[in-house]
Amino acid sequence: MHPGLDQAPDDWPIMRSLGDTCLLVDFGQGVDLEINRRAVAFARRLRDAALPGIEDIVPSFTTVGLHFRPEAVATPAGLTPLAAVEAAARALLQASEAAPLAQPRVVEIPVCYGAQWGPDLDEVAARARVTPERIVRLHTDALRSVFMVGFAPGHPYMGLWGEAFDLPRRSTPRLRVPAGTVGVANRQCVIYPFELPSGWNLIGRTPLRMFDPAASSPCLLAPGDQVRFVAVSREEFLRLQEHRDA
Repeated sequence: MHPGLDQAPDDWPIMRSLGDTCLLVDFGQGVDLEINRRAVAFARRLRDAALPGIEDIVPSFTTVGLHFRPEAVATPAGLTPLAAVEAAARALLQASEAAPLAQPRVVEIPVCYGAQWGPDLDEVAARARVTPERIVRLHTDALRSVFMVGFAPGHPYMGLWGEAFDLPRRSTPRLRVPAGTVGVANRQCVIYPFELPSGWNLIGRTPLRMFDPAASSPCLLAPGDQVRFVAVSREEFLRLQEHRDA
């Protein structure tokens, strides 16, 4: 019923159960924009369908998890709840693959780079053998995709950047990184929504609130969004931070 992960690329997506209350739909392997696009489109189709019994839909880099309550799932023709969820997911998957892509939302993220906001900017630049100013230009030069939101509420993973950002995480993580800090590693970028530990290379900070539990949409970013980073001065950073709830 649920194939293994050693299948040929033409066999994707595959479905497999994670216990009795979760179905995982897997679209491929690796950090890939096209694979992620398919996973995000399928997750949106699932949310629009509002299937009975589905309690949570969790897209990631390559997968979508469907968490369900077995007793609330419609089970026609004597199907088990898991089989019924899989059948409904397959039908929606076909519709999702054939449907035109929705225009992604574009979100601008102001960032103050370097100094106390980005203590690793000079080191990132030295590794890439360019100036810190060049790293800032490369980080702000184009739209990037939000692959997923996880690790902490409102914590986005974005990419992909070029070779200058193809660097590992730090060997010794920091125990406390301020909210809004922008980190880079492995051609990706994250923004910390709270004060958290971090092993990423820190290049700047945004004054925006990444997660607000009182907001109608608590997470500022969602999978499938497009992000444009905008460099701002220290003065502009402080002004935006002061008025970020306005």
